[in-house]
Amino acid sequence: MKEIKSIYDSQKQFFKSKETLSIKYRKQSLKKLFSKINKYENDIYDALMIDLGKSNYETYLSEILFVKKEIKTMIKNLNYWAQPKRISGSIYNFPSKDYVIPDPYGCVLNISPWNYPFNLALVPTIGAVAAGNTVVIKPSEHSPEINKILVTIIKESFDPGHVTTVIGDSKEAQELLKLRWDFIAFTGSTTVGKIVAKAAAEFLTPTMLELGGKNPCIVEESSNIKLTAKRIVWGKFVNCGQTCIAPDYIMVQNKIKDKLIEALKSSIQDAYGTNPMESKSYGRLVNKSNFDRIKKMIKGGKIIYGGDSDASTKFISPTLLLDQNLESGAMKEEIFGPVLPIITYDSIDEAYNIIDRFEKPLGAYIFSKNKKSIEKFKNEISAGAIVVNDSIIQFVNSNMPFGGIGESGMGSYHGQHSFDTFTHFKPFIKRSFLPDPFIRYAPYPKDWKWIKKILKYM
Repeated sequence: MKEIKSIYDSQKQFFKSKETLSIKYRKQSLKKLFSKINKYENDIYDALMIDLGKSNYETYLSEILFVKKEIKTMIKNLNYWAQPKRISGSIYNFPSKDYVIPDPYGCVLNISPWNYPFNLALVPTIGAVAAGNTVVIKPSEHSPEINKILVTIIKESFDPGHVTTVIGDSKEAQELLKLRWDFIAFTGSTTVGKIVAKAAAEFLTPTMLELGGKNPCIVEESSNIKLTAKRIVWGKFVNCGQTCIAPDYIMVQNKIKDKLIEALKSSIQDAYGTNPMESKSYGRLVNKSNFDRIKKMIKGGKIIYGGDSDASTKFISPTLLLDQNLESGAMKEEIFGPVLPIITYDSIDEAYNIIDRFEKPLGAYIFSKNKKSIEKFKNEISAGAIVVNDSIIQFVNSNMPFGGIGESGMGSYHGQHSFDTFTHFKPFIKRSFLPDPFIRYAPYPKDWKWIKKILKYM
C-alpha cells in the first residue's frame, strides 16, 4: 500500500502549496471538469448500461445532469460564498472589525457508492474542490466500468495532487482510513458508515456520512390514488430500487388498499410494460450478491405482483408484497432493490407505531390532502427529509441540504450546503491600539451593579 501513502503525501504537499486557496484556480478546475464530462458523455452512458443496466435517459437525469448543475452552481456563486463575512462585534473588544472567513479543511477523502456511481463520486468532490480542498476519491469496486471513465475524467481535469482516484476494494478503503485526513465524506450503508466513523474518531476527523434506512411512505384516503401510485412507482423502481431515499415500505389505509394496489400495478405496467425484462427503461441489480439477497426477501413475503427474476442478467421485476410481517427480511433491513412491501392500517397511530420501530430514516413520505395529517407528519416524524405527495424529489433541489439524521447519517451537501460542509468558518478579529473598555480588566470595581445594568442591554 505504498502507492496510497504516496498519493496521500502528494495531496498534503499540494495543499501546502496554497494553490487551492485561489478562487480563480478552483473555478478553472471546475470548468475543466465540466468540459471533460462533455467529452466523455457517451462513454458514461455505455459504462452505466454495463454496470447497472441504466438507460441513457436515466443516466442523464440522475447522474450527468445533476453533476453539471452542481458545477454551474459552484462557479456562479463561489466568489460570494468564499468571501469573508463581516459580523457584529462585541462591547468587550470594541473597537474591532469582526469577520468569519471561509477556510478549507485541507485533504478530503471521499468514499462513494455504486448505486449512483458517477453522481455520488463527483458531487461531494465538486463541493470539496469549490471550498479549496484537495480530494482523493475512492469509488466502489462494484461499478468497474464507470470507474474507468471516472479515472480518465479526473486525470484530465485535475493535477494529481489536487484530485485523484484510488481504485480497489475494501482493502484499499481500509488503508485509506488508517491515514489522517482533514475531512472524510462517505456515502453508503449504515454498517460501513459506522466503520468509517470509528476510523475518523481515531484522529478526531470531521465527517459527512450519507447513509440509509427504512424510508416510510403513508398513503391516506384523501390522496389522489392514481397520481400517488405513479409517483411512488417512479421513486421506488428508478435505478431498480437501488436508491437510498426510495420508499422502503408503504402503509395504506385499509379502506383504500385495493384501489392503491391496482393503481400501483397499472403504474408499473405503464412505466415498464407487462414484461419489464424487455423494457429499456428498467435497470438491473448491481451484482449477484444483491440479486441473491433480494430473491431471499421475495420468498419470505406474499407476492401480489411481479417476483420474476433472471439470475444471468441480475434481473428482478418490480415486486409488490402484501401484509408483510414486520419480522420478515423485507422489513428488518433496508431493501435497496425493486421490492415494495405494503402494510395496511386502520388507525394512523398504527402507522406511526410501525415507523417508531425503526431508526430515523433518510426520507419519509406521506400522500394526503388532509392538512392536519400533513402537519402531524411534518412535526412528529424525524427524518433526513420529509416530502408530501411525492417521493425522492428532495435530492434534485440543490438549494436544499441533503443528508440524514441519526443512523441515516450526519452532515449534508448539495449547492451551498456542499461548500459549507467542506469549509471551516474561521473567526477573524482585527483590533487597533485604541484604548480598551476598562470593564474587562482587573482590578475589578467593587461597585459594579451599574455595569451589570448596562451590559444586559448590550
